[in-house]
Amino acid sequence: MTQLRVAHTADLDRASLDAARALLVDVFEGDLSDHDWEHALGGVHALVWDGDALIGHASVVQRRLLHGGRALRAGYVEGVGVRADQRRRGHASAMMQALERVVRGAYELGALGATEEAAKFYAARGWRLWRGPSAALTPTGIERTPQEDGCIHVLPHALSLDLSGELCCDWRDGDVW
Repeated sequence: MTQLRVAHTADLDRASLDAARALLVDVFEGDLSDHDWEHALGGVHALVWDGDALIGHASVVQRRLLHGGRALRAGYVEGVGVRADQRRRGHASAMMQALERVVRGAYELGALGATEEAAKFYAARGWRLWRGPSAALTPTGIERTPQEDGCIHVLPHALSLDLSGELCCDWRDGDVW
């Protein structure tokens, strides 16, 4: 029997965090850097357990996005993954439902970077593709991130957004988006 647990990073024990990181390393076939893992910490996690085995993880962390001359408080979704043998059973939907509740209750919008294969999943949940240019506020100023164009999705709920305008994220080590 599976169980969904929602908890802040501070409320998860070391074993749960280690299990989450190991799961994501497996899901992303070893392509999970220390920075990628760090990006998933400090917010709210949705974890799906099957007994003692962790089979799904996703988290939402706070970020600042610049758009239309405003700094927006965004819930940024990170580290979404379900163990390969447990996919297509509703686990990702359950985790996202929990995180979307957090986004709607605590942030002005949600945001995430999605692979082409995951984009349909997010679109079906109401996430909208950002059509405008992307950028990052780096230590040396605003720099375009054209490699991210067409990969960013937002969940607007508390404000109106021009999805064809520029969207700029705050700086962080590793992948900025």
